Amino acid sequence: MNELRILTKIKNNISQFTEAEKKVALYIMDHPNFIPTMTTKELARQAEASEASIVRFCKTIGVGSFKMLKVVLAKENTVSEENINDFSLLQSKDTPSSLFHKVTYFNKSAIELSLNTLDKKDFELSVQRIKSAEKIALFGVGGSYAPAIDAQYKLMKLGLNATVSADFHYAVSLLSVMKQGDALMLISTSGKTKEVLELAAFAKEQKVTVIALTALKKSPLYKAADLKLCIPDVEEEHRIGSIASRMAQLNIIDALYLSIFHQMGEGVLGSFNKSREQVTKNKKS
Repeated sequence: MNELRILTKIKNNISQFTEAEKKVALYIMDHPNFIPTMTTKELARQAEASEASIVRFCKTIGVGSFKMLKVVLAKENTVSEENINDFSLLQSKDTPSSLFHKVTYFNKSAIELSLNTLDKKDFELSVQRIKSAEKIALFGVGGSYAPAIDAQYKLMKLGLNATVSADFHYAVSLLSVMKQGDALMLISTSGKTKEVLELAAFAKEQKVTVIALTALKKSPLYKAADLKLCIPDVEEEHRIGSIASRMAQLNIIDALYLSIFHQMGEGVLGSFNKSREQVTKNKKS
């Protein structure tokens, strides 16, 4: 396996670390696969260092926090080990069966990493804002449109006034009749899509809450959003298609859906039962 970029950076800067930081660095270089699933306390115990040393170490290597270090290590581990979502796949000798296993591992890793990238407070606030909004608009283009459709369908089942579009002009028209208290969910893995950023700016003018479902990185969308639902940054921008990022997005949408359903309580069951009865009747006819 090729050495991970972050490990090379740690090795090249080893002389800059304090003695305590060196202990952290050496443990990470020896056990890179363990780090994404460890807590700060666990790493401190294994490396025989303090939790404060881990925080300082992360700042020294430029990743800011232990949470981000875990995301970076997991991303590079996944890309290095699996290498399934860039065009170098054409040079591999994989079989359909081996690719199935790699895709499964890739998707599973992204979903598990979301436990580290999703901000609990922003998630809970998103549940409240969506549940209370008179109008909810969802927008995504390309690979991000499919999760947007799934979100709209689930919110509609809950009786919420949700509309989805991949058409910029349609979305602008919709936003123009929205107001404070309404919500706009923008889905973009890169956080750089021009139409998405323009809609975020227009929503701000309308005092509409902007909820971004995007990768955890300082992208323009991340900075523009009121609430951030972050997935791990596990895919390259130049890729075969949206794979793990889409699965992580759908996972967060499922969690939003169930959280809102749970808060609505039994009052929503009437419409669910009517829908089920109608579908059952249609199957019998």
